This record gives sequence, C-alpha cells and structure tokens, in this order.
Amino acid sequence: MTEPATAETGVPDDGGGIVGLPRFDPLPPERALELLAGGEMEILGRMPWSSNGTFLVTLRTGDDATHAIYKPHRGERPLRDFPAGLFRREVAAYELSQALGWGLVPETVLRIEAPLGVGSVQRFVEARFDEHYFTLIEDEGHHSQLQQIGVFDLVANNADRKSGHCLLAGDRSRIWAIDNGLAFHVEPKLRTVIWEFAGTAIPDEWLADLRRIGEGGIPAFEGLVDDDERRAVDRRALRVARLGIMPDPGPDRPYPWPLI
Repeated sequence: MTEPATAETGVPDDGGGIVGLPRFDPLPPERALELLAGGEMEILGRMPWSSNGTFLVTLRTGDDATHAIYKPHRGERPLRDFPAGLFRREVAAYELSQALGWGLVPETVLRIEAPLGVGSVQRFVEARFDEHYFTLIEDEGHHSQLQQIGVFDLVANNADRKSGHCLLAGDRSRIWAIDNGLAFHVEPKLRTVIWEFAGTAIPDEWLADLRRIGEGGIPAFEGLVDDDERRAVDRRALRVARLGIMPDPGPDRPYPWPLI
C-alpha cells in the first residue's frame, strides 16, 4: 500500500489541536456527517503510534471544512480473533452511541469513495492530549462520563479500551470514546482500563436506555456487524440492565496492552 509519509501535523499541540494545522469552526452534527460522507478529502499524514493505517485528513465542501480521522480497510493488519473490516465496527460504535442517546463517539461514517479506498471517517476531536483515563479518573467530576463509557464498553464488548482512548475535549466540556474497532465480537472479549466502577450502581436512566435498545435492536447496524453480533449486543444490553451494577470479574481483570 502506498502511504503518505507521517507528517509533523500528527503531533498534538497544547491547545487540543494539531501543530501547524488551521482550526475550523465547529459544525453541527448533521452538517459534520454530510461533510464526512461526501466532502473532498485530502490526506495530510499518517497518525503516529497507530498499529493500523490511520490518517489525518481534511474534508471540504464549499465554505465548510473539518479535520477527520480516516481508517481505510486496506490499512488494517490481519488479526486472529477479529474478521477483516474493523472500520465497519468503528461506525457501528457510533451508531450504538447514538441509539443509546449518549453521544460518546464522535460522528463517524462509512465511506466508499476515498483516496485509499473504503474505510471509516470520524470527525477529529480537538482534545487535551496530555489527559487520558488514568489522569481523568483522579477528578471526581469526570466519574459519571467515564462510568458511562464503561457501560458502553460492556454492551459493545470492547476488546481494547486503552486509557488514551478516552479524550477530554479541548474545552473540557466532555469526554469522547475513540478507537472502537475491536468490538462487537460474539465471544466475551472485554479488555478495558475502566475497572474503578466495579460494583457501582448504574443510573436508572442508563438502564432504561439499555432495555430500550436490547428489546428493540439497532436497525443502523445493518451492514456493519453480522446478525449474530447484533443479537449479542441486544443480549448484553439486557443482561447489564438486569444486573444494574458494574460487574467485577475479580482479581484477574482483563486489561488491554499497552495500557495507554
């Protein structure tokens, strides 16, 4: 695969952006989705420290522009325990977040027409890149959002929730959950750093959301995960809703590696 050289634009700055890149005005979610799906794409460089091909891109349509993260299918490394096409699972994670009404995952679309072929395109999050789960958990004000990501991962069966996959927005208004491609397997695969809430009650409103999707399913999963995986999501949502607390697997808590 021919790839652009890694650019210095992949280096975070201290204000939640990327060194050397202009900042664009934020777009409403509906317009951001349109731009991700159909905007003219320019690859700026490969993001550092990514095991798969992950690219920082600019998308433009008319006067609108945004930065995004593009994960092409052809940039994926084969895995023994997950089928090819992790980019679809990135999109499925966004659809799960939307179906729950939790807004944890930045806008993400499946895109066929792109410079390196079909893949996922996710709105780039301007974040405090010096912050991650292990620093955020020290502030009690973040606990509710972090616990919600933990519940989300239980339902998604996330096999790779690293500390660095929890991003504090540049304006510190919210925490985003990114890098969700290793999820939705039918077999138990949960690996996460979010264990501080084990045994903690899950708020009633979240339980109601879990029951709703568990009973009604998520139509937007069509073409993203297979039927067995869709049914597994429904079962996990209902199981967590019945349990009502964050589970504790005991001393052998499954952590991802590396942790950050």
